[in-house]
Parts: sequence; C-alpha cells; structure tokens
Amino acid sequence: MTVTLLHTAEGHRARFEALRDRIAPGEDLRQEVREDWLERAQAGVTPELDAEIAEAVAAAEGVVICTCTTIGPAAEKAGAIRVDWPMMREAAKIGGPVLLAYGLESTWGPSLALLERALAAEGREAVVHPMPMMRFWPLFEAGETEAFAAVIAGEVRKVIESGREIGCVVLAQVSMAGAAELLGDLSVPVLASPELALRAGLEA
Repeated sequence: MTVTLLHTAEGHRARFEALRDRIAPGEDLRQEVREDWLERAQAGVTPELDAEIAEAVAAAEGVVICTCTTIGPAAEKAGAIRVDWPMMREAAKIGGPVLLAYGLESTWGPSLALLERALAAEGREAVVHPMPMMRFWPLFEAGETEAFAAVIAGEVRKVIESGREIGCVVLAQVSMAGAAELLGDLSVPVLASPELALRAGLEA
C-alpha cells in the first residue's frame, strides 16, 4: 500500500513518518511539501492553484491525503482524502457542543463546513463554538512546535476546566496535533487529525 501525503508545511513530514513507523511500519509513505500553496490560498483558491492541486493529486501514487485544511476542498474535489474528514466523522459520532480550535482564519470556513457535513451524515445537529488561535500561529511558523502545542493545550484546558458544556474538542489543523498529547487527562475527548487520517488512508 502506498499513501501519498500532500503537505503545505515541512514540519508535518516528521510527524507522519513517526506515525507510520508506529502504526504501520514498512508501509510506503510518499510525502510532498508545497508551502507556497498555503500562502497563495490565504485569499482564496484561484483557478490556477486549483489546477495545480488537481494535477498533483492525479500524479500521486496510491491513496492521497491532503494535510492542509485550507486547500482541503480543492484536493478532495480532485480525489484526495481530506486529513480532517475522519476526525470530523468521529466528532459527529461523539456529538456536541463542539469546541473547534483553529490557527488560521482561512481554516475556519472549510473546517466548519466539513464538520456540518459529518453531522448531517450522522443525522445529528450540534452547536459549534469557534476557538480562534491566530495569535499563536507565529510560533508554528517559527518552528516552535512544542511551544505552539503548549499554548494551544493551555487555552483548551482553560475552557474545559471552566465547566463549560463541551462534548468534544476538535483541533482543526495537523499543526495542532501536539496539543492533544498534552490533554489526555481532560474529561472530554480531544480529537486531532493525523493518526485518524493515516489509518483511514491505509485502510482505503
């Protein structure tokens, strides 16, 4: 089984290699990084970018997973699995209210639409509370991934420990996955996308 990952951040490569080694050692994992795609998509996916993404998906080997939430809809249209789809399906099964954390403004729309699609597929409705984390994004861009995970985890913990009614927490972006590892003691599930997506790709 070959799985191809399309990234827009170099930092995701090591995370998915470690995941592969843990859950499916020996599986063929191809990883391509196009950091310019995310930068170009901030103002919306243009027809030119849409065509580039479609060409990359068509040329990739095996199952293709797009790990960028912002360009996820374009990649899905071209035949890729969106990295957050298995996570959103899990969130829909758990039910709400859902705390949806995100680090880029361009992530909010695609993430909410995908969660609503997953809820509809389950025949459920849920209140979705947005949790914007844009002020922390420069940490991730600077490669300070541990600090980024720590501040995201801290903010999520504050909300949950305040007693607010939350059914589950969704960390919208792959870049936030490290925060989930720091929140295993919380009373509600905290969902991150990488492992759920890679398992789905390997089973496809």
